[in-house]
Amino acid sequence: MRPIALARLLQLSSQALPIGGYSHSQGLEAAIEREIVRDESSLLRWIADVLAFSMSSFEIPCLLSMAAAWARSDAAGAAALNDEYLSSRESAEMRAATVQMGFSLRALLCVLPDLAAGSADALCSIREPSLPCVWSAAAAAWQIEPREAVMGYLWAWAENQVLVAAKAVPLGQSAGQRVLLAVGAKLADLAAQSDAGEMGASEIGAGEAGAGAMAGTSSESNFCPGLAILSSQHETQYSRLFRS
Repeated sequence: MRPIALARLLQLSSQALPIGGYSHSQGLEAAIEREIVRDESSLLRWIADVLAFSMSSFEIPCLLSMAAAWARSDAAGAAALNDEYLSSRESAEMRAATVQMGFSLRALLCVLPDLAAGSADALCSIREPSLPCVWSAAAAAWQIEPREAVMGYLWAWAENQVLVAAKAVPLGQSAGQRVLLAVGAKLADLAAQSDAGEMGASEIGAGEAGAGAMAGTSSESNFCPGLAILSSQHETQYSRLFRS
């Protein structure tokens, strides 16, 4: 990987990126409220399930398809894929979260000096940009390879999940780092699958988040009813720290 591409990927993946990711738990806070996630082992199981039944089976294939569209300067294709991704969000909170972060990342990219004007104009033409859509545009513009782009995207998501658990379980810092160490190996496997074009519901885990999910089906399957239900319940949760 070229050093400049690595630097750009680290910037995109950083928790310091000002896109509001810290304000979203992506359904985890509701799982903590219901004591599905209550300690280190249950957090690792939760992350593994969401990776298996949502991220690797749908969100990452969508991100890769969008990146390919941006790489061939197909803004209309990227916009159509963005609409398809947004239609897959099962709750109002999940949809609002990805659009809010997408808007914020787009606004940031448009004021950075090294994003090509054509890429910025194409992004601005999308009415409701999702986070994967804008992330993939940045990755394509900065010539970040698909495997590395997937690794960075998944790492940013997993790290945020651990930070949410640290605040809401609460979970100690050492426990959080052990979870990230274990998750890192899984993310590397998923990134390798993306490089080989084999993304799909993998045999990572099968617990609360993926209850009823069909592992090993189509590479673009987003059937994760446990997560959808918890996200919907979070909309009316009485006491909460996070927006989703």
